Amino acid sequence: MKTEHLILSAALLCCAFALPGAAEEQQVTAKVTMQAAPAPSPEQTELAKLTAENQLADQRLKRKLQQINADKEELKAQYELEIQKQKAKTAELEAELARTAAENRLAEEKRKLEISKLETEYQKLASQNKLAAEQAKTLTTAQGDELQKLTLENRLAEEKNKKLMSELALRIATLKAENDLNAEQQRSGLLADSKEKNAIELAVKRLDLEERKLKIEKMSLDARMSKLNSDLDLRLKTAEWKKESNTEPIYTDKPFQGRKLIISDRRISLNGPIFTGVADYITERIHYYNNISTQPIFIVIDMSPGGSLMEGYRILKAIQASKAPISVVVKSYAASMAAIITTLADKSYVYPNAIIMHHQMAGGIWGNMTRLKEQLEMAKEWERRLWIPLSRKMGLTPDELRKKMYEKSSDGDWEEFGDKAVEYKWAGSVVDEIEETGITKNPDEKGPVRGPNRTPGFELEEKLDEKGQRYVSLPRLEPFDFYFIYNPDRYYR
Repeated sequence: MKTEHLILSAALLCCAFALPGAAEEQQVTAKVTMQAAPAPSPEQTELAKLTAENQLADQRLKRKLQQINADKEELKAQYELEIQKQKAKTAELEAELARTAAENRLAEEKRKLEISKLETEYQKLASQNKLAAEQAKTLTTAQGDELQKLTLENRLAEEKNKKLMSELALRIATLKAENDLNAEQQRSGLLADSKEKNAIELAVKRLDLEERKLKIEKMSLDARMSKLNSDLDLRLKTAEWKKESNTEPIYTDKPFQGRKLIISDRRISLNGPIFTGVADYITERIHYYNNISTQPIFIVIDMSPGGSLMEGYRILKAIQASKAPISVVVKSYAASMAAIITTLADKSYVYPNAIIMHHQMAGGIWGNMTRLKEQLEMAKEWERRLWIPLSRKMGLTPDELRKKMYEKSSDGDWEEFGDKAVEYKWAGSVVDEIEETGITKNPDEKGPVRGPNRTPGFELEEKLDEKGQRYVSLPRLEPFDFYFIYNPDRYYR
């Protein structure tokens, strides 16, 4: 069926383009062909295809011609509008020329009027002369000479009048020629002004075209600048994006599962010696996180030898008073006051190879005997307030704990690896994996690198003594305070 339709379309197209006289013959031929052709040949199929393509091309050509005719009509309308403008300008010029010609005609009429007056005067004089001649005839012979004289004078006056008339006629012709010349000059000036005006308008249009080109170039440059600025902004934003992990910290009420601990950004570092100011640093952050929510808080100890009793006790009290659960996490080692904080915390976690070290409080006292006795009593009271809770946590009496210390070490410094420390209840659980989800910014973008294992903002200046030994000077203790610190090599002084 499709083939028959194509053959029929080709036949109809051939009929459409045939001569008027052969239309009926071609239609009959097409009908006979459709009825007689049992099956189209490849040539007929190709012919039908080409005929359909020609028909489509013809349609496209017709549309193109219609578009061209529309453009032609638009250009014709613009041309006619321009002709109307030129005609209006020409009418203005012709009106100006007509006004000038009218003025010239008025001047000529005035001159003709003057000439008419002169001719009237001449006729009057001629009449007077004739009258005088008639009167002269009646005069006596004595008056003949006078008459002849008068006649000569009249002739002379007549000749003068003729000469004057000739001069006036010549003057009139000169003035008329000058008027015609002025009119032609004015007309030429108007034409020159029109040409100059057209030239000026052409120059203005050219300048307008140049201005538009410059505006297009400026818009192109502005677009390029905008693209470059956008690229720079994108690069800066990309660089800022790369400075952070762009992931949210994980908050969970059960951060410890299957010996894996998930730490959020509610994290507080406790590293290095504990001295004046460290308790403020820790407790302020505990209070701040509590004022946000009751999600778990983490105090992370990488390495701490302990330190001030008063500062450590304040940290313990803040941990115990916190509404949000606080976990103490030891990654490398915690000794002395840091070990007390770890053991007395409700929740604590240690790596298997981290080291916890407990010992008796040690320090120096100075003064007279009375003052020494007072300081000794103060030290015993501190030991009672911290030693008894520690021994109870381990299930021992204070004396049993002291004895146990010296069984483990001759100097009383009892240290255990994390997995063993959990057995002695020095820590709550052993953790094999810690996921720090709160570290979302690139550590290399934080500025100057702080000293290793120091609580941020609590740097100590390292020095060399006279023997070349390195040491740091601990801040002066507050009144009634003692350093509870592990210091076997006297690094802290």
